[in-house]
Amino acid sequence: MRGVQAKLVAFGALVAVALAGAGASSAVAASPRLAPHLAGAEPQATIKVAQFNCDISDEYPQIPATLVARAIRASGADVVGVEEGGGEIPQIAQALGWHYYDVRMQIVSRLPLIDPPNGNGLFTYVEVSPGRVAALENVHLPSNRYGPNMIRRGATAAEVLAVERKVRVPAVKPDLVEAKKLMAQGIPVFLTGDFNSPSFHDWTKATVGLLPELKFPLRWPASLAVEKAGFTDSFRAVYPDPVTVPGLTWPTHRTYKHTDHFANAPKDRIDFVFSHGATPIASNIIGEPGAPGITKSISPWPSDHRLVVSTFTLDGATPPTLVTVPQRLVATGTPVPVSFHADGAAKGTIVIERLDPGPAAVVATRHVQGTDLQGLGTETFASGLWAPGAYEVLLRSDSQTPSTFPFWVEAPGTPPAIYTSSRTFAVGDPVVVNVRNAPGERWDWLGIYKRGANPNVAPYLMWGYTSSAIDGQISLGPYAHGTWPLPAGKYTVYLLRDDMYGTMARADFRIR
Repeated sequence: MRGVQAKLVAFGALVAVALAGAGASSAVAASPRLAPHLAGAEPQATIKVAQFNCDISDEYPQIPATLVARAIRASGADVVGVEEGGGEIPQIAQALGWHYYDVRMQIVSRLPLIDPPNGNGLFTYVEVSPGRVAALENVHLPSNRYGPNMIRRGATAAEVLAVERKVRVPAVKPDLVEAKKLMAQGIPVFLTGDFNSPSFHDWTKATVGLLPELKFPLRWPASLAVEKAGFTDSFRAVYPDPVTVPGLTWPTHRTYKHTDHFANAPKDRIDFVFSHGATPIASNIIGEPGAPGITKSISPWPSDHRLVVSTFTLDGATPPTLVTVPQRLVATGTPVPVSFHADGAAKGTIVIERLDPGPAAVVATRHVQGTDLQGLGTETFASGLWAPGAYEVLLRSDSQTPSTFPFWVEAPGTPPAIYTSSRTFAVGDPVVVNVRNAPGERWDWLGIYKRGANPNVAPYLMWGYTSSAIDGQISLGPYAHGTWPLPAGKYTVYLLRDDMYGTMARADFRIR
């Protein structure tokens, strides 16, 4: 849940991203070499998957990553979908002592993560047992307008359902489309998220009146759409009766340096761990001391949400043919581990090419064969002689190129930069913004303000997410959020980090 300036919308729905940077991001921490494993080894796995809106946000920037890590550690989670990480996903992983994180997907993990070449920026693989994977999606659905608040103020069921179908269902639909593709391949899928919407399991005839705003049963469309897509609500699978076990996750009694920002907000279960192809065997809630229905408490408690963790048994799947790098933005001189899999291939070649400027130029090759290609193998390359620019890694197997993966190289310490395609636009023209060396976090965004305004204080006029672009071009036009068209005047566009208001770069322009 976010405050007054909540910006959460369907991932990528408000911006058009072009050029090579579309969907790119820095993802997954550099890790120790992964020894190749035979795909058939140890198929049965037990994994704990958690969901945590930790709220290291612009509203509470002093919350330390160490306190978030403490809550995660208490849960016993193996992998966590995070929202409102405030650009501190690497710091959270470091505080946990975990090697793996994905800033694009906002995930921290004790287990290896593999950023897929063809994931459309909507999932990552988790190695749940040697050589076997599951897919993990992580979402943060829009917070405005919040249905239980609407009901408290007198809205009818029809009015609430109309908002849910217009705002939240479209936001989760791309993830469900991608999940169905994964399910069809026999790959287990987890979907974590702050839905900013209750579950249809919890608003029934039996629960009417248990909460002040629970005035009538309601088939909440977002959770219904997820389960119709083939997912299971892990908490309700373990605790099927919402009367005896409500499982409330929001709001909390925050106990870290803050009064209760949402003290009077409607209480409900809006944080979920959904699964397909895995069997939920336990589910717990971690929160503040004295909170109802929690398994463990942490004091001080940092967030306005509680953490949900579910335990599953599953048989991981053999991953598809792939090649990937853990960081999509690499500083020159940083070791670059390349992970790969090509089941059934007798031999293969990893090729790294620089894509710009001019024609592609090979900067490194390495031959792999035998069992290296059967499981998940990793080879590490030195980048000390690589010039800044756009690159891709290819896995060529049996004279084919079955998999490619893009990444970017920058000089150490190079800051992000943005510039508009023109210093002047006509009224009604889209504002086209070029992004360079952005961190590629999922909720990085561009905000247009009056010339020189402070984003921490002033209201934005228009905005759109960068869709995790590192290098790319974003068009803020009639489908962007906010005022359209912008009237004549002087403006500044800011590159702002991870759903916060921290400025990474700025560019001035004028509309005539």
